[in-house]
Amino acid sequence: MAARALIALATLLAAAAPALAHTGAGPASGFAAGFAHPMGGLDHMLAMIAVGLLGASLGGRWMWALPAAFLGVMVVGGIAGLAGAPLPLVELGIKGSVVVLGLAIVFGANVTGVAAAALVGVFALFHGHAHGTEMPSSVAALEYGAGFVAATALLHAAGLGIGLSTGFLSGRTGVLARQAGGGAIAALGLVVLLG
Repeated sequence: MAARALIALATLLAAAAPALAHTGAGPASGFAAGFAHPMGGLDHMLAMIAVGLLGASLGGRWMWALPAAFLGVMVVGGIAGLAGAPLPLVELGIKGSVVVLGLAIVFGANVTGVAAAALVGVFALFHGHAHGTEMPSSVAALEYGAGFVAATALLHAAGLGIGLSTGFLSGRTGVLARQAGGGAIAALGLVVLLG
């Protein structure tokens, strides 16, 4: 039931974004630019999906707490980046987040919810900072921010949906499928980090 709700939400968000993007108005252009930013880089996309998948792996309240923590801290990082506050090693933090979050999914049974939330929060700061500093000067900040928050939430929902869908697999197979997904994310993250 939850997976169906997430799919419906993802479909609704995906359908709404193009409608806003093609109006040509300033705020819509800001929203579209913000929405496109997380979708424009493999490292951003993989990290956002990993947060949802990690939440599904941990289950319970963490399914919602991890994405919510990421979104909240990402907004703080975005505001800091927009204000010009320095944050060292942003690119390394973004690329490293993919590897670390992927490995957290692989070793999910040994990762506590609190540790996962701390990891997610730290990495969200880097992702948000990049969104804020890379905002085009020609767009409205609030609309741009709303766009990148919406895209991030959509990617979290995709990861959560993937993780929840593995629950339909029998027994240990679902856990192994989530771990394989985490391993694939970590491996792709390593390629991005080293490439």
